[in-house]
Amino acid sequence: MDPIQLFELASRQAKWLTIRQNVVAGNIANANTPHYKARDVQPFESVLQNTGIQMAATHRAHFTESPDAAQVTEVSMIDDVAVQQSGNTVALEQEMMKTGAIKRDYELNSGLVKSFHRMMLMTVRK
Repeated sequence: MDPIQLFELASRQAKWLTIRQNVVAGNIANANTPHYKARDVQPFESVLQNTGIQMAATHRAHFTESPDAAQVTEVSMIDDVAVQQSGNTVALEQEMMKTGAIKRDYELNSGLVKSFHRMMLMTVRK
């Protein structure tokens, strides 16, 4: 029996969310530190690119990737946030928005795992 990929994917996202929450908490804690540069982790989509899971094409006319997909570039924090007089680049408003997004993503992740687990248990009990 093949392992269920959903649990592995959810575990990776939970680890990624934990790391991102730690980084954002560090940014908030250093909001008044002179010359502190705000940090963030790479998007989870880039983690998914490195998982090795590829879509299968059953026919040569099926496309697995869009050939004209646009390249995504990261915007530096200095472009998004005005540097304060002390040289600090932390914007508390943005960091608080990130914590809200992390909370929502974690709740969605845990809710999906719980639902999938319940669904699996229903099939085993019968």
